[in-house]
Amino acid sequence: MMTRELRPVLRDPFSVIFGMIQPLVFLALFGPLLVGSLGGQAQTTVGDSVWQWFVPSILVMTALFGTTTVGANLLFEFQTGAHERMLVTPLSRPSLLIGRALKEMAPLAAQAVIIVAVMIPFGFTLYPAGALVGFLLLAVFGIGIGSLSYALAIAVRKQEWMFWAVQQTVIFPLMILSGMLLPLETGPGWMQVAAKFNPLTYLVNAERALFAGDVGSAAAAWGWVAALGTVAVGLAVGIRSMRRSAG
Repeated sequence: MMTRELRPVLRDPFSVIFGMIQPLVFLALFGPLLVGSLGGQAQTTVGDSVWQWFVPSILVMTALFGTTTVGANLLFEFQTGAHERMLVTPLSRPSLLIGRALKEMAPLAAQAVIIVAVMIPFGFTLYPAGALVGFLLLAVFGIGIGSLSYALAIAVRKQEWMFWAVQQTVIFPLMILSGMLLPLETGPGWMQVAAKFNPLTYLVNAERALFAGDVGSAAAAWGWVAALGTVAVGLAVGIRSMRRSAG
């Protein structure tokens, strides 16, 4: 399923190339702004290196945006009838969801290599084992998010504009309340409390720990709990929505 989904991308790689540039733009524009806004608190708030704190966040953001487009691709297949044809094949329902999500993770692997290679001269330290586990964690989380995106597309298939409205309404508050772009330690108390109920918070903290080489840390363990919980809920909701649409 992943191979099928990747074939159109290989024939038209412009979207992948653009996707590789976009994270670098965020790093170039937002990174210096982060350093300037924190001022003397930079070391105590985000550690010895802002980039060691911020690069994993960019990878999480890229994975989040990528896997939420699973539903957008499905909306196009509704128009062509490809979705209905796939449902009558002997493919298992989970494979349809997992394959689509992994298709979005494949370009992320190339993006991650480029981002890390570019940022090493600026003070980012690469810990290969932690980075590998971090990417695996992102893939698991991405399958859950991709499955939820798939279910959303099925739910709003007759009102496609609702997909983008719901996506944007949900994603950006989750990003802000995860401490992905700015540390929440300096934010109001209610935001810090809300962050504790946000699974994305634990994923972001886990990625920062893993990319710092702390593979066995508590933050990494909680990240796996959040990712596995998300994938369990996502697959359950996605498979149920798929079966209801087929019926």
